[in-house]
Amino acid sequence: MRNVLYIGNNLSNRHTNLSSIHVLGKLLEEEGYTLRYASSYNNKLFRLLDMLWQCGRLAKRMDVVLIDTYSTHNFYYALLVSQLCRVLQLPYIPSLNGGNLPARLARNPKLCAMIFKNAHYNVSPSSYLQDAFAKQGYDNVVHIPNSIKLEEYPVSKRRYDTIRLLWVRSFSKIYNPQLAVNVLKRLKQKGYDASLCMVGPDSDGSLESVKLLAKDLNLDVRFTGKLTKMEWTQLAKEYNVFINTTNFDNTPVSVIEAMALGLPIVSTDVGGMPYLINHGVSGLLVPPNDVYAMVGAIEQVYGHSTLREDLVRNARTVVAEFDWEMVKQRWNAVLQP
Repeated sequence: MRNVLYIGNNLSNRHTNLSSIHVLGKLLEEEGYTLRYASSYNNKLFRLLDMLWQCGRLAKRMDVVLIDTYSTHNFYYALLVSQLCRVLQLPYIPSLNGGNLPARLARNPKLCAMIFKNAHYNVSPSSYLQDAFAKQGYDNVVHIPNSIKLEEYPVSKRRYDTIRLLWVRSFSKIYNPQLAVNVLKRLKQKGYDASLCMVGPDSDGSLESVKLLAKDLNLDVRFTGKLTKMEWTQLAKEYNVFINTTNFDNTPVSVIEAMALGLPIVSTDVGGMPYLINHGVSGLLVPPNDVYAMVGAIEQVYGHSTLREDLVRNARTVVAEFDWEMVKQRWNAVLQP
């Protein structure tokens, strides 16, 4: 088996959810790969320096470098690490996690080419990003979806006597958590007995503004903070509609997990979401930041049992393809010599 240096935000604190480096890294280790990680420093400069240092220090012992690649400031981590890998003649594989990477491709084509044209492979968790890269002339992108162990996500029977909304994400502006609160307000204005639970850490200070909004609107929203996967999937049994409010997205694991748990999905129609969810078949998609459209979709799910059951059944079929037993074969194909 191969030696892999995994570069990414290997952080574990109250401000971050588990990222792919935690989930995928553990799964690869279980398959017999030897992994080293960088970096767990909270300070961004120290994190970058550690990433570069580990690349140089371990270059002769590693077979490949796997780099979590995002579209915002973390893009520059990938840029610098990839160029060091080129100097060291060390094969590297960017893992494309940023839902807004297509905008980065358009805005910085030369910098992107430095990373992605010279990669051993680029791994995309969604067909959305694979298509976006293909349109820019990249033919070295392999689609490997985000994975789960399906056996860990039993489908629960849910009651629909009231509307109980569940939202799971980091509190960040790009995920538009305020929309969830405004949706709850509109549902109550229309006379529904509705509640909302929001699960996740505060990433950029958005949590406080969401709490203030709920207070201003006189809404009793349940905020749990950061939960483990086991904790929030257990909590999910109490709720009956999963809402995804983001303005930018790829194929978020939280939505995949909710689909596996048998929660009907109402999501904004952005980024990779229409590649994950077939509207009206495996979930409902609405325009971003549209309170009325999201409320209308929730009403459809709540009021029509046949539609709801079809959505849940079809969604479970979709995510069965993301089971690790199937996905690991694709990773073996790109990681093995």
